[in-house]
Amino acid sequence: MASLIDIKQRISSTKKTSQITKAMQMVSASKLGRAEANARAYQPYVSKIKEVVTHVAATGNGNDHPMMVKRPVKRIGHIVITSDTGLAGSYNSNVIKSVFQEIDSNHHSDDEYGIIAIGRNARDFFKARGMNIVLEVQGISDHPGFAEIKEIAKNTVQMFEDGLFDEVYIHYIHHINSISNELRKEKLLPLTEFHEAGEEEVDLTTYEFEPSEEEILEVLLPQYVESLIFGSLLDAKAAEHAARMTAMKSATDNASDVIDDLSLQYNRARQAAITQEITEIVGGAAALE
Repeated sequence: MASLIDIKQRISSTKKTSQITKAMQMVSASKLGRAEANARAYQPYVSKIKEVVTHVAATGNGNDHPMMVKRPVKRIGHIVITSDTGLAGSYNSNVIKSVFQEIDSNHHSDDEYGIIAIGRNARDFFKARGMNIVLEVQGISDHPGFAEIKEIAKNTVQMFEDGLFDEVYIHYIHHINSISNELRKEKLLPLTEFHEAGEEEVDLTTYEFEPSEEEILEVLLPQYVESLIFGSLLDAKAAEHAARMTAMKSATDNASDVIDDLSLQYNRARQAAITQEITEIVGGAAALE
């Protein structure tokens, strides 16, 4: 049995750990509220820009734009969104494991895929395994601004238009609520969904374009891709904060259970020591008689 001093030291260190995890839980809860608000506030912009682009596609203009042309798939790009830090439960491992399994199953050489790693966890995982990372981004803030993803979107679109990728998918964790999330894989390029949407759309809002629709589409399509990446990043950040809050709550609860168990051990050891001392005193007194 451990000594009283050892047990007391373990109780003390566990209490300090519990204080840290409790503080991290509260910080993550605060960040989660703002992240959820940012994600909700951004949705109307995404919906509106999609509506405008769908209208242009429905008129038949711009369908030969490089970002909307479907071609034989020889190389696929995977944008993987993770966090820079850990202590978020299975948040990072779920998306990384999914992408790794997909690449392992569907691609037989580095020439068939490329990874755009957003977050240190994705970068470290794929780099350690010698996988083909074409772009890595770190240091994204907890509440990212639009400027932080413009370069990512620009490089992604450029790689697609240059033929480096024939399709681009984005992988991230979608935030549902504070205790649940889901893995998502969405097709980013080419933007073929506007063809189907244009054919099915019946009641389209009337727009007057100045200059021409083709020129406006040239600007809107990259902005739409930016909006998709940014929206996914906002969603992923909300899921990250929720996952970290849940993980830190579990850690705090576990620490409380450990402290209770250690306190019980301490009391038993202390009682045993007192009993031993009483026994020795009684035995000594009896020997003197």
